[in-house]
Amino acid sequence: MSSLEFNGSRSKAPLILVLAMIVAALCAGGWFFRERFEADPPQIGLMPDTDSVGIAPVQLQIIDSGTGLKALTATLSQGGTDHPLASEQFVQAIPEKKIALSLANLAGIKEGPALLRVSARDASLWHFFKGNESILEKNVNIDVTPPTLELIADDRYVNFGGVGVIVYKPSADTAKSGVQMGDYFFPGFTGQIKNHPDYCLALFAHPFNAPPNARPALVATDKAGNTRELKIAYELKNVSYKKSTIALSDNFLQNKVQPLIEDVAAREGTPKELFVAANTELRKVNEDKITQVTKQITPQILWEGAFTQLSNSKVEANFADYRTYTYNSEIADNAYHLGYDLSVTKNYPVEASNAGKVAFAGSLGIYGNAVIINHGLGLFSLYGHLSTIDVKVGDALGKRQVIGKTGETGLAAGDHLHFGIYLDGLAVLPVEWWDQKWINDNFAPKLTGQGGQEIADAQQVKKKSKKAKKAKQTKFSHRR
Repeated sequence: MSSLEFNGSRSKAPLILVLAMIVAALCAGGWFFRERFEADPPQIGLMPDTDSVGIAPVQLQIIDSGTGLKALTATLSQGGTDHPLASEQFVQAIPEKKIALSLANLAGIKEGPALLRVSARDASLWHFFKGNESILEKNVNIDVTPPTLELIADDRYVNFGGVGVIVYKPSADTAKSGVQMGDYFFPGFTGQIKNHPDYCLALFAHPFNAPPNARPALVATDKAGNTRELKIAYELKNVSYKKSTIALSDNFLQNKVQPLIEDVAAREGTPKELFVAANTELRKVNEDKITQVTKQITPQILWEGAFTQLSNSKVEANFADYRTYTYNSEIADNAYHLGYDLSVTKNYPVEASNAGKVAFAGSLGIYGNAVIINHGLGLFSLYGHLSTIDVKVGDALGKRQVIGKTGETGLAAGDHLHFGIYLDGLAVLPVEWWDQKWINDNFAPKLTGQGGQEIADAQQVKKKSKKAKKAKQTKFSHRR
């Protein structure tokens, strides 16, 4: 190579380096300005997306996944006057902002039509450095009057852990109604009461784990979120629940508990840790699944008459027994038993307690092979520890139709049926649903559309008639 060629190559190197740096700078600048000049405006949403606004706050959600939010305003216009709801400027752009819009502190607002206007601007340099703007304008109706409620029929007595039945009439503007008891909500259903399509029927419960002095409220909410409450009064019949102690054996822990634990590492724990994992963690997973299934809404009655106990069965354990489990004479854990344990003979045919539709059929952890039947109006029955399942989800069943056979799957110490009744996700006292008299006194009369006093008077006449008939029979017997 000549010295001329060598020098020429050396003279080109700085030029190539400079060009590379320029290209890199242009790319970096292009990327920077591309990000800063993005053209996607913010997204504005209302939760719930409603055309009625009341005292209950409406959630405003604004999202900008690009340069972020820079400013927002919200106003409510009515009668030529703008009422400010929110106004914010952000020094540092943010990706999301949620604001609860409330009419509670706005003076001069009246019921009737209004215009809701929300404006949001991002931090982009687009539009001559002004940024992208989104505007939401929505015609709404201001409604601050809650719906009305009229109680038609209720129950004088409710069992602790059991179910009550009420009939009520909400006003036409009601969007949702039912009974609220602590964290539990029991919806009301229209179309169940004879000759009164606007009446609602609701089954509710006094939960087994609720305080004795707790009482539910009948609630009705309209589209605007306005709510009316009416306290429900009844005398609570104190159903006594048992407490029991169960000693855990090594054989039970090894053959029953350990196979249920899917986590390999957890299987290496002590016998006590194994049981706690099944009785606490797995039980919660299983009960969450039961709650999910038994909260399905079916606005029709699928059952008829009293429910049936497994034929020829003997009750071995009761509902809401509070169990203390011990291992080596030390307390391992506690749990409520949310059903009845019914025993007959091994692999005995299990019958549907009433007509309905299969909502679940399969493996259910501590309950083993299980079937859950939907009976309508939020009422479900559960059958656990089955050895075989002879039905599938969606099957329509008649009363006493065989659904499988008893077994000892799950945490069953022996062959038996675990039977439970659930109302809108809550385990309730099963025994009253086996009682035709309870059905006749507490449920059937409500379907006729009679008022509470009419039902009470009719029941009083019936009692007097039975008493007179019994006295007449006694007198006739003495004469003989």
